Amino acid sequence: MTDVTLAELCIYAASEAFRGNGEIVATGVGPVPRLGAGLAKLTHTPELMMTDGECYLVEQPVPLGPRAYDDRKKAGYLPFSRFFDSAVWTGRRHAMVTPTQIDRFGQINLSQLGGTHKQPKTQMLGVRGFPGNTIYHPNSFFFPAHTTRVFVEGEVDMVSGVGYNPAKRIAGGNYSGVALKKIITNLCVMDFGGTDNAVRVVSLHPGVTFQDVQAATGFPLEKGDLVETPLPDADALAIIAQLDPHNIRASVIKDNPPAQRVS
Repeated sequence: MTDVTLAELCIYAASEAFRGNGEIVATGVGPVPRLGAGLAKLTHTPELMMTDGECYLVEQPVPLGPRAYDDRKKAGYLPFSRFFDSAVWTGRRHAMVTPTQIDRFGQINLSQLGGTHKQPKTQMLGVRGFPGNTIYHPNSFFFPAHTTRVFVEGEVDMVSGVGYNPAKRIAGGNYSGVALKKIITNLCVMDFGGTDNAVRVVSLHPGVTFQDVQAATGFPLEKGDLVETPLPDADALAIIAQLDPHNIRASVIKDNPPAQRVS
């Protein structure tokens, strides 16, 4: 227990989000999601496809950080222009990303905070590819700091990505492509199995209570089975270290705490 960090626990939990996905592109944006996708491919779901982040599919996940440029095991040519037709628009991709805000029904924001659309208090990246991604292929999320500023009361300040909000559903609309899977945070694992696909807590990290999670969330949470989030075993830790030889994972969560939360 003392040898496992919270980041490594989150990586292991993130890998489970890709379990059984089949032959689709697994995209992890950021160290924890990327390591989680790589761990999934090298263990329980080898049929996952991965890219080098540039223009090639690769046979093996590319390690994080400095490396020899030509050490990739290329498996196919997939430039950005072809990525949409072969993965995004066809639903053959599962992305795990870190937005700035998320609400009870999985609507996400990375565009602006506060103010109005014409004059926001804080301007961020814009919607980027989230409108299309959230209606065409599965998505999961990772948040290194679970707070009420991230899990907001009401609705996100700007809807950059589609969720399950029933108030936003138009009669006759086709929402069959919306597939939000898992949320991994520094406190717990959640899914969208609540009422009307609302956020639900399904596992708690060691030492964390449901009350801890609710206090850090701006909306009422629903409960799943509330099991304890499993720890990675020695084999999984070895693979994580192989994929992250520079220990970039240690910088993701403040102070790099152990997996077991100390009260």
